[in-house]
Amino acid sequence: MKLQISIDGKTYEAEVEVLEDDATPRQMNYEPVRAAAAPTQAEEAGDEKKVCRSPVTGIVIKVNVEPGQAVEANDPIMVLEAMKMETNVSAHAAGKVKKVRVAKGDSVKVNQVVVEFE
Repeated sequence: MKLQISIDGKTYEAEVEVLEDDATPRQMNYEPVRAAAAPTQAEEAGDEKKVCRSPVTGIVIKVNVEPGQAVEANDPIMVLEAMKMETNVSAHAAGKVKKVRVAKGDSVKVNQVVVEFE
């Protein structure tokens, strides 16, 4: 079963599995959730030219760039897998990679910043 939760105006999805299906009330123990990373200056300023966002929710299966690397428009940045389909993520403009925020095996959400540019 999928659930959505909103915290401080941000919506998160979670998958849960019901292990017992009885109506008796019981004590529930919850683990604290790690807070999301603070937005960078590029995100706060709304400068979308300086970030690359994930087009899908999925898993990073390959990262093609590293900090300091120059890229041209349409150069492949990474490959994501969603529902057994691969999605190539490309640079939207020429620039220099400032920070790669994900690594192979990481989960990403739609519109999550995956790469920052200088």
